[in-house]
Amino acid sequence: MNKKTMGFIITALLVGTMIVVMVKSNVEPAPVETLPSVEIEVEEIEETGLEIGKFPPDFELTTFSDKVIKLSDFKGKKVMLNFWASWCGPCKAEMPHMEAYYKKYKESDNVEIIAVNMMAQERNGVKGVQDFIDDYGLTFPIPIDEDGEVMKAYKVLTIPTTYLIGTDGKVAQKFVGPMDEKTIKNLVDNME
Repeated sequence: MNKKTMGFIITALLVGTMIVVMVKSNVEPAPVETLPSVEIEVEEIEETGLEIGKFPPDFELTTFSDKVIKLSDFKGKKVMLNFWASWCGPCKAEMPHMEAYYKKYKESDNVEIIAVNMMAQERNGVKGVQDFIDDYGLTFPIPIDEDGEVMKAYKVLTIPTTYLIGTDGKVAQKFVGPMDEKTIKNLVDNME
């Protein structure tokens, strides 16, 4: 037998063996090893945004009395998140109504008013804001947005602007302009 024929036979045997192995592996299932089951908890992905039904951007701001206010800490309560400045006429008209509502219904309506002062937009400075708070006898938390980052995150263009946030921590409504006590009560009553 010559070298050429011998090479052909070896090649044919190798190809034949490969075909047999491929056919056999497709016909006979490979043994399956059973692994122990593992439970994985999938955390709900919270969709953030300013639209109704979304989680609003969280923030952490400080009041004049150095109390830190973090929006997410109020989950489980209804939240009236208000943006204002001391020079704003409609804000001046709204504040007595907010305070009256807060004193009457804070507990029974399970609500918190967070009135964010937009210090970056203030014309009257820190003293003007503190005088405003004192003059109106405001008792709800008033965090200070010194650099305007929270105002930007909430896309506040007109003041007052108020976001109503339900007990689930999601935006229930947005209201632009001043509110009276009756309007506040109706809006809060219609939230969950």
